[in-house]
Amino acid sequence: MKRRIALPLALAATASLALAACSSDSEPEASDDTMEPTGEVMEGCEDYAAYGTFDGGDVEVYTTISGVELEQLVSTFDDFQSCTGLTVTVVGSDEFETEINIRIEGGNPPDLAIIPQPGLLQTVVGTGSVVPAPASVEANVDEFWSADWKAYGTVGQTFYAAPLMASVKGYIWYSPSDFADNGYEVPTTWDELMTLTETMAANGGSGPDYKPWCIGFESGTATGWPGTDWIEDIVLRQSGADAYDQWVAGDLDFASDEIKSAFEAFGAIALNEDYVNGGLGGSSSIVDTSFQEGGLPILEGSCSLHHQASFYEAQWPEANPDIVVAEDGDVWAFLTPPIAEGDPAAVTGGGEFVAAFNDSDEVAAVQTYMASDTWANNRVSLGGVISANKGLDPANASSDIGRASVEILQGEDTVFRFDGSDLMPSAVGASAFWTEMVEYVNGKNLDTVLADIDAAWP
Repeated sequence: MKRRIALPLALAATASLALAACSSDSEPEASDDTMEPTGEVMEGCEDYAAYGTFDGGDVEVYTTISGVELEQLVSTFDDFQSCTGLTVTVVGSDEFETEINIRIEGGNPPDLAIIPQPGLLQTVVGTGSVVPAPASVEANVDEFWSADWKAYGTVGQTFYAAPLMASVKGYIWYSPSDFADNGYEVPTTWDELMTLTETMAANGGSGPDYKPWCIGFESGTATGWPGTDWIEDIVLRQSGADAYDQWVAGDLDFASDEIKSAFEAFGAIALNEDYVNGGLGGSSSIVDTSFQEGGLPILEGSCSLHHQASFYEAQWPEANPDIVVAEDGDVWAFLTPPIAEGDPAAVTGGGEFVAAFNDSDEVAAVQTYMASDTWANNRVSLGGVISANKGLDPANASSDIGRASVEILQGEDTVFRFDGSDLMPSAVGASAFWTEMVEYVNGKNLDTVLADIDAAWP
């Protein structure tokens, strides 16, 4: 939901089920199967020799992905199919969370599923239907991914699912020409960001009702989620990875000093009528402004700063197809700065994970390919997505912001944490956290906001 916007859906479903996060009572042993090439290697198939050759066979990959992205995903298997003899059938659904549960209960799970968040992976593993990843998949993950990413594909002590694609959150979008004309510099600490905000408010801008920041929370039934991204970025930077992990696991309350201070830091911007919402109104307009339109006043000079993920790049050409997204272009972005100079680079983001429901050689071959640097380079070269796979050449990304995001994800010192609300139980992360962010910017007392979110925890 947070990454893919304005894309047509491949399939429709009518059932709606709520899935609760759980994990299996027993920890199965990981498979020690390895991929062994068989027979002669055809010319042009050198990159696929490790996956073996097969006399037919069909492997289904089930996913939330739709529209153009689905077509691109399908094409990543073209050469793989020609070289291995397998047929890979990719099925997209707009009711993935509902349908995957129905298919499992009906004894008809897909061979592979691209699962959009670790919390759902835990739920699906808890059904007992997911098989541990084979050794060939784990070897790829150990080689091409960080330990943090591997941990998100692990339930208990068992590794099940390799990461696939990724997004980087916490970007702050701005106009390079606005910065150049006013002598503004990209801030390197949170204090510098706040000083810049104060300076911008004093200087004013060229657009109507100028304010330094523009923010949009509206997203239909998910209204409020952009606010959770703000809090997650600040918690990780203010209190560190350990506190962040405790928080998303429910071991650190929202009412704790660590989380409350993050809300207060966000509130110092969002609740200040001198700072928001340029061209849109004051703080009260945040909730009614769609997240797609939230940053667009930058283009008319009504605001200068907008906090949103790497996928927001797609919104600029929607507003004006002539817009150039580049460091010397019409709009660009920098990461939310650390609290203090010298703090490690901290990044929040999202991603997907590939889990298997049977351990056949055919399925293992496809799953291993999807965990490889070959697949990552093939997919990213088609455009529109990035990956944290360390074997990915950043030059293959289709945009400057994509290349910058890949380099951030691949950084040896980068501290990466998955989107916190996606890791929390749905009653919190996809409900109370969202709705209470709305209440907070609408003026609700912060202590009450935090207590009400804590009360929603199962």
